[in-house]
Amino acid sequence: MSPRAGSTGHRSPATLAFVESPVQLLNVLEWAHAHAARSTGETSGPPGPEPGAGRPGTPGGGLTLVVLSPTDPMTRGQLRRMADLARDEGYEVRWEEARGGTTAPFHTVGGLAPLLRRARRIVMGDPFSRYVQLLLTITRACDLVVVDDGTATMEFVSQLARGERLVRWHRRGGRPGARDLVFAPVSARARRRLTPGTGRRVEVFSSMPIADTPEGVDVTANEFAWTRARFGPPRITKGADLVGTSLVETGVVDPDRYLEAVQGLVGTYGATRYFAHRRESSEKLHRLAVETGLEIVRPDLPLELIARRGPIGRMILSFPSTVVHTLPLALAGTDVKVAVFDIDPTWLTRTASPRAQGFLSGVTNTAKDAHRLSAITAT
Repeated sequence: MSPRAGSTGHRSPATLAFVESPVQLLNVLEWAHAHAARSTGETSGPPGPEPGAGRPGTPGGGLTLVVLSPTDPMTRGQLRRMADLARDEGYEVRWEEARGGTTAPFHTVGGLAPLLRRARRIVMGDPFSRYVQLLLTITRACDLVVVDDGTATMEFVSQLARGERLVRWHRRGGRPGARDLVFAPVSARARRRLTPGTGRRVEVFSSMPIADTPEGVDVTANEFAWTRARFGPPRITKGADLVGTSLVETGVVDPDRYLEAVQGLVGTYGATRYFAHRRESSEKLHRLAVETGLEIVRPDLPLELIARRGPIGRMILSFPSTVVHTLPLALAGTDVKVAVFDIDPTWLTRTASPRAQGFLSGVTNTAKDAHRLSAITAT
């Protein structure tokens, strides 16, 4: 891995990107590719760079990706694979064990502070992250870019437009905890930094449908051009594949109802493979395999890349999720169909956020290129 940020004498990057998940890292690569196309007027990817050099027209050697590594093994594995792809593109990657013990945050923030103060542009994948919000209070950059972190991007833009505090959608409606109250001043300052103003530019780079765009925020479409240029087209099989979701793990959907819904999809559409979300528990996945007969696949890369490389089913089945927006873009020009199913209100847990049903319905309703199918009734 690259050395810790701030531990070498390398010149400061013009652009500093912070990622905490494989999808965020993928979308930073997509942003860099789109930025290059806008800068050079090109519409397709140029040939690969020499090792250590950026692609012509991109931030190139001036872009440094900082991975604020989580602790769960599956996410770390996917992040390492994505970091390798970023290096292949010519970008520097710095791996921070940001959660490796009680003193890790102090070492991480202290090591990054000099780079943060000198960087001209900050790219981030999760503005809701307390880590990222803390780092935003240090930087002096006047050019801030938010890339997709899934459906949360839609909620971030809406909250920014309404001047609300930044809270993840599945936690809305709950009483703030002690840590929320302690961190509130930092979160408020980060939100102000993410509000466009004199001498400060804010861009949202997204494949999600963005409504209620805040005044002054530039919204740029993520069309997954880098993914299509680098991978595929995929070999398409005759069967159907099912995309897993972490709605059970986040406390939104009841686990028994979820199992029954998956069984209904298997029986109705003949799905044979289940692409697990990186946050799904081993216990739940084992139960799904035993009771549905599905082959459980733990992807080593974001699903957009897995699908583009193939093999992939002719139909991809999904509950409301980011992939119902991203997979049609990544698979553009192929015969693969993406189908999305509504979450039945009876599946929700008693502790689910009051906003859960409306938010999930919005994800489904705005999926322009996915086929909307009737909800599976749990028996």
